[in-house]
Amino acid sequence: MGKASKVKVEVGEVRELVDLIQVLKDVADMKYHAMASQRVKFNRFNESFTEFFSLVSFSQVQHPLVNNNNPNTIILVISTERGFVGDLNSRVVGRAMEEKEKNPQSEFVVVGKKGVMKLDGLGQKLLKTYEDVEDRGFYEVAVDIKTYLVKEVMEGRVGRVIIVYPWPKDFTTTKPRAVKLLPCEDLMPKQSQTIEKFRQVIEESDPVDMTGYLADLWLSSKIYEIFFDTNLAAAAAQTQQLDNSLGKMRKERDVVKLKYRKAKRNDIDKSLREVFSARMMVAK
Repeated sequence: MGKASKVKVEVGEVRELVDLIQVLKDVADMKYHAMASQRVKFNRFNESFTEFFSLVSFSQVQHPLVNNNNPNTIILVISTERGFVGDLNSRVVGRAMEEKEKNPQSEFVVVGKKGVMKLDGLGQKLLKTYEDVEDRGFYEVAVDIKTYLVKEVMEGRVGRVIIVYPWPKDFTTTKPRAVKLLPCEDLMPKQSQTIEKFRQVIEESDPVDMTGYLADLWLSSKIYEIFFDTNLAAAAAQTQQLDNSLGKMRKERDVVKLKYRKAKRNDIDKSLREVFSARMMVAK
């Protein structure tokens, strides 16, 4: 077998790999845009929730989920189990470590096997882990996390919760983001701006109970929304990573094609030389 024949096999392998990466990129691209179109449903819920929250004056209500001075903090770290997103998970863990430095009285709760592995490798103590998100589904895990966080706050062990997760700023940019989940006091200013508009509201339940219920509901929705954003960020990161890999493999394909052409020319030259030498031998 000539050298060109061997290189031709390599050309075929590289071409197949380029085609495979292209298919994977197209799938990740379609998944991102399909999920992005569903993102608007969270905006509608948040608007409706804020409008309902504005009906009753909760501004002076004291509730641990809304007003809390306990410095003990949970840093909830969300990682993704998708492939080709190792760098994104590393940046999320790096941001979580920054939050740890800002909040000395804090402990980690980690969602995702890869996040658990990275933080465990850094020697960090993990208060609780959720490694079965893919098997159980985002909503079930979100409700479990909410239940756990509310219990920790209501029983006085924790006062604050900060969540660190991959945030899809846009199709080409994903980065780690840290958001304060609890106390959810940010809801209060929103509703206090509009409370003066509603003076004929009958409060059949205790405002403290309603505050706790609404904060609990908001927390479940927010965690689920962040899970959705994490999945969206992973799809965007996958697309970018695969696009970079595709560019490199296309360059590799061009290099191998050039190598094949050179090898083929060399094989032809070698054959001509051999034929010429054989004829010279016969002539002698």
